[in-house]
Amino acid sequence: MEPVDDPRLYSNRYQVTHLIARGGMAMVYRAQDTLLNRAVALKILYPELSADPLFVERFRREAQAAANLSHPNIVPVFDWGEDSGTYFIVMELVEGTSLAEMLRGGVTISPARSAQIVAQVAAALGYAHRSGVVHRDVKPGNILITRDGQVKVTDFGIAQAVSSEDHLAEVGSVMGTATYFSPEQASGEAVDGRSDVYALGVVLYEMLVGRPPFVGDTPVDVSSQHVNAAVPVMTKFSDSVPKDLEAIVMESLRKSPDQRYQTADELRADLIRFSEGQPVQAAQRDVAFFGADATRAVAAVPGEKTRSVPIMSGPRTDVRRRRTNYASPIAMVVLVVLLLGGAIGAYEYVQHNKTTITSMPDLVGEKASTATKTLKADGFTVITSYVKSHDAKYRVVATQPKANAHVVKSETITLELSQGITTTPVLVKDYIGMSLANAESGLTAQKLGFKPLYVETAPSGNPVPDQVLSQSPPAGTNVQSGNVVVLTVLAPGAKYQLTDVDGESQVGATSALTAQGLAVNPAIGSACSNTVHSGLVLSTVPVAGSMVTQGSSVKLIVSNGPCQVVVPNVMGFTEAAASAAVSAPNVGLQPSYSVNPADPCTGSQPVVDAQSDLPGSSATYGSTIDLSLCMETTPS
Repeated sequence: MEPVDDPRLYSNRYQVTHLIARGGMAMVYRAQDTLLNRAVALKILYPELSADPLFVERFRREAQAAANLSHPNIVPVFDWGEDSGTYFIVMELVEGTSLAEMLRGGVTISPARSAQIVAQVAAALGYAHRSGVVHRDVKPGNILITRDGQVKVTDFGIAQAVSSEDHLAEVGSVMGTATYFSPEQASGEAVDGRSDVYALGVVLYEMLVGRPPFVGDTPVDVSSQHVNAAVPVMTKFSDSVPKDLEAIVMESLRKSPDQRYQTADELRADLIRFSEGQPVQAAQRDVAFFGADATRAVAAVPGEKTRSVPIMSGPRTDVRRRRTNYASPIAMVVLVVLLLGGAIGAYEYVQHNKTTITSMPDLVGEKASTATKTLKADGFTVITSYVKSHDAKYRVVATQPKANAHVVKSETITLELSQGITTTPVLVKDYIGMSLANAESGLTAQKLGFKPLYVETAPSGNPVPDQVLSQSPPAGTNVQSGNVVVLTVLAPGAKYQLTDVDGESQVGATSALTAQGLAVNPAIGSACSNTVHSGLVLSTVPVAGSMVTQGSSVKLIVSNGPCQVVVPNVMGFTEAAASAAVSAPNVGLQPSYSVNPADPCTGSQPVVDAQSDLPGSSATYGSTIDLSLCMETTPS
């Protein structure tokens, strides 16, 4: 963040302090809400767009769409307004980073962590879809990761109600980010929740291999690939993606919406199965993809901002003609034309680029220096990465593209070099109670692997979402570097018991509930209590021990002091009987006795002849009641 030169005050309430980011439609600032004395994120529409009614309406829609969505994985909107012709939205300030920043430079994220992050995004999208809202711009820049590892989805700027038909874009174009378009979105067709599933599949693809499936020189080029090109198999870019996770990605990226996951919840369920080591549904279905060998990497699109992109037209790869007995001659003619067209296209491609298509040499087992020298001599650009392997150090373990694949001179070749296998003894630290993200960082620093084990039912204690509940092997165990530590955490959306904060101060109770991933209702209730001191928490709504989910709202009921009780009639009672009656648990008064010398007793024992509080009147629990006894005339 960079400080602003002009700390403007919007609507006499929001004071901007730092610039956070620049987007396709607006700039996002850190601001101070002077009324509630809290930091917020202030999204301000660009001045040149404020004069455009379409953009203002789209901006208003974002505020309305997000304000109606209350979910722990969605950034909440607090306010929306206009100040001197400038339109703004006030949102929760998320302290952390965006997924786009984490992926900058082609960085990849471990399969386990990727599944955990995308499962939380799918939970947010599933909730939005059930509320009738399609995001339509799912991308890494709109996925935020808090410091404790919680995922939040933001920017519903082009979100659209499922029942709405207005696109708020010029005729012949569609709003969004081309890299993450679904085929139907790029074609200008109607979209639903399955379009967000496709975009999320693109995000997961990028997290695992370091690049999206389709890249090009222009947004139009990328959009066209989404509609017409086959999805490159992930092994073309990385051999480390688990087969089940690859199956989940490929199911999400089907061209036809009917062949994808039908809901974001279905996608989330498969990701949870993968995280728990269970068979995934995607791997049990037909996930064959064709034409991957024809797809080649080209320069990335400059910038990934939300913009208006022309609608694509052309053949859809998911549409197949019905076979008939008379189609064979026509098919042969079409095949000949296609082959001829392909040959002409290849010739024009070579002539246009003045390059040579050749075969990738087999360099596995070669020294890094030798392989690099060979490739550079042939005009290739070489980059290297390192992997653990039993091969000798700095020997080529694999290449991208693989040996014998068709490559073009000047193309970039990746050499995967062996680090060699070297292990050292490691004493496992205690990660219980840490956030999953911090535990992952700690294990990485210890040169240990990790695997989250998601559970739907929390063990005893006070569980917290995204917090390590247990670990295997336990702290203090001696292992070797590279060993995997299993971390048990609550699955997203899992239910757990509400912690008991009865008897705590309001500050202490709020802190404990917030740490448990819950929201404390600002409205405080009160009730009398004969056991809890005034000002302390008497109970909660729901009560302690109730099953809750992350983000659930909890109301505090605070004691306002002892209750009022009904004074019993103890006239004529002996001292022992009167004491038992006024100090009974349901009364709780403290008796104080005196003797009335003017009233001699007529019986064998002194009895109560007067009481300070009238029978049937109210008295405060624990207060003193004065009782008078008659004067005993005969010594006992």
